[in-house]
Amino acid sequence: MSGGLILLENILQSLYTGLIVGCIYGLMCVGLALIFGVMRVINFAQGEFLMLGMYAAFFMFTHLGVNAVLGPYIGPFVSALLAGVVVFVFGLGVYQTLLRHITGMRVAKTEGEGHYPQLTLTLGLSLIMANGGLLLFGSAPLTMRTPFSSTAWEVGPLFGTDMMLFLNQGRTIASLVAIGVAMGISLFISRSRWGTMMRAAADNPLAATYVGIHVGKSHRMAFAIGSGITAIAGGLIATYYPFQPYIGGEFIIIMYTGVLLGGMGSVSGAFLGGITIGMVQQLSTLVLPNQLQNAAIFVAFLIILAVRPQGLFGRNVERV
Repeated sequence: MSGGLILLENILQSLYTGLIVGCIYGLMCVGLALIFGVMRVINFAQGEFLMLGMYAAFFMFTHLGVNAVLGPYIGPFVSALLAGVVVFVFGLGVYQTLLRHITGMRVAKTEGEGHYPQLTLTLGLSLIMANGGLLLFGSAPLTMRTPFSSTAWEVGPLFGTDMMLFLNQGRTIASLVAIGVAMGISLFISRSRWGTMMRAAADNPLAATYVGIHVGKSHRMAFAIGSGITAIAGGLIATYYPFQPYIGGEFIIIMYTGVLLGGMGSVSGAFLGGITIGMVQQLSTLVLPNQLQNAAIFVAFLIILAVRPQGLFGRNVERV
């Protein structure tokens, strides 16, 4: 092939890889956006909930019989979904034990509406969870690779040339699971009674209280669901990416950047923001070394926000 065709093939390959990786990024951004959109809490521990999802999925797959029952093809993806349930329950406990004291109507009239203790608490929780993970799980990197991880579908030849695309099966299936979960969450928020309560609590907590909506319960559900969604994304990432207890720091930047790009508080925008980051990250590898991927993300982030300060897909005031 000529140099131009090789370049075009590399661009198409990067676009596809960016799309499927971006879908998984989008799902973990949705979890963070849901928490912020309903509770207005900037959760520094969200990366550690991602890490918990990775370990929960790994232990479900390897130690709790999911691999034996469902096999190495389906088992890892089911384990990722089950990890979301485990971390959902953990998130309920975290909210009930810690966050409920510094969120909602309890701090509505305090200075900063509770944001200062929220920042301190979630940062401390992040440190405790990461170091606790080190004590419990050790520092050795783990992965939950499947037979799909090292196989690809071949598409081509394309456009009457020798160009071929290789679609990694594991990442493609993981991205489809991420899209399905994101669609389910979108329907839950827009159609269910709990979703209506959470949107009302996000728009006007005081008015929601007057019409009989328990704002604290709405916040508790939002925090638990947001934690569980991010954990599912973590379980999906664990099928192709090695992880250890401090991996949350690698992805928290991506999560916040995706949420800001999509429009702070917008769940659908957060998913699209995650896709945007995946595309930028993969396309940057065509001209930059892997170590500078995050730099490329921030450059794109600054350029986009310079043009649209409200984010690509929403307004500054938009909520869930």
